[in-house]
Amino acid sequence: MADVPRIDVEEARRKVAAGEALLVCAYADEAKCGQMKLEGSITLSQLQARLASLPKTHEIIFYCA
Repeated sequence: MADVPRIDVEEARRKVAAGEALLVCAYADEAKCGQMKLEGSITLSQLQARLASLPKTHEIIFYCA
């Protein structure tokens, strides 16, 4: 498996605020996402609903706590 690049919190915050990336809670459990929700983030199910309309080059940042 390829290494997953990691970014720091400030870079993630900047990219999300600028509309350059989506911030996605990596938990499939909606209740757990609700407990771990970060400002500007969406759930996996919300991401799945939007996938068809997202450009293939749009960055997606996943997080878990």
